[in-house]
Amino acid sequence: MRTFLATSIGVTCAAVLMLPLAPAAAAHPDPRPHPRTTAPARTASASAPVPGSTASLLLTRLPATRADGHDRYGASLSRRTTKPFSLVGIVWDDPARTLTGTAEVRVRDARTGAWGAWQALETHNAEHAADPESREARAPGRHGGTAPLWTGAADAVEARVSGPAPLPAGLRIDLVDPGTDRRGTTRPAPGPVKPPAGHGALPRGQAPEPAIVDRAGWGADENLREPQFGYTGPVRAAFVHHSASGNNYTCAEAPSVIRGIYRYHVESNGWRDIGYNFLVDKCGTVYEGRAGGVAKPVMGAHTLGFNTDSTGVALLGTYTDTEPSAAALDGLAKLTAWKLGLNNMDPEGKVTLVSDGGNLYEKGAKVSLDVISGHRDGFATECPGKLLYEKLGTLRSKAAALQGR
Repeated sequence: MRTFLATSIGVTCAAVLMLPLAPAAAAHPDPRPHPRTTAPARTASASAPVPGSTASLLLTRLPATRADGHDRYGASLSRRTTKPFSLVGIVWDDPARTLTGTAEVRVRDARTGAWGAWQALETHNAEHAADPESREARAPGRHGGTAPLWTGAADAVEARVSGPAPLPAGLRIDLVDPGTDRRGTTRPAPGPVKPPAGHGALPRGQAPEPAIVDRAGWGADENLREPQFGYTGPVRAAFVHHSASGNNYTCAEAPSVIRGIYRYHVESNGWRDIGYNFLVDKCGTVYEGRAGGVAKPVMGAHTLGFNTDSTGVALLGTYTDTEPSAAALDGLAKLTAWKLGLNNMDPEGKVTLVSDGGNLYEKGAKVSLDVISGHRDGFATECPGKLLYEKLGTLRSKAAALQGR
């Protein structure tokens, strides 16, 4: 459920901005000539989804200023008491526009009543998206947005945006309440992996399936996403991301963080589902992301230009200045070893993928990449953060060892 609230703003602009948000796009199979199938949505789980909501507050544009011969543009939201929320993001109308500059928020802790420090939002987030030629990317109802930021329980917010270029139209802050999960988090473990008859171990190149918390386990509301599933060809590469949502979460809160990201991707960005195929928290727990089957080649929206024949895995948190934990790396290794092993892909090997277009490789370019790559290898971006990116060599070695290579 979305609530849309207006702030004080010019009459002409307000008349435009207070239009209701467009609904998420209807489901369509991807039109490109690539082997794929679609399937109806699975039957809803017996576990009821955790209620949640999104509220939007319009930002007030500020008069342009000039300093040192340069114009400066801004927008802000004064301190505002709100309904409870735990995740925020700045959103604007046109998904093709870039927010050049800075976006910051500060929130009031709902438990203590204290205001926290200003926190920066990652403004370059469009590269976590569907491929440019896909129907998901071209569907109506899409919006531009920053990366979401996990704030923890809050009940008031303040925001400011500043940049050297005119700001995108329709600037607003989305406040996401992921709902309180009173059921606890399930961690279903898969059954034992049996080697082929006559063999005492799994074939070289394969790894056992790790325990994966399914969508029911983290409380996904299946009514939010589009009902159809989209598939690509066999998964031959894994792109590692960080969610850029901050590290201010406990592992017990990880399902709430994922529910918040899911709702933000669907209701704020207008995507068909959460963009990542999998997520891993700082304690190494693996979660199912985009729906369609963890063992199947589900088409994600994670690495613009390279979602075909790949899977996207996000480590919850921001790893620009923070080291990923050993447990998180172990979780990533177990997941990538198993997922890539389904198609006998060597985690320490190379693979050639065809770009669907981006800021590093033009559409149609054949690109040699590591089988386990960072997001920045396919798109010029900070993701997955400097300190996580530096660990990818270790991750490849760990995943290869789990495959018996």
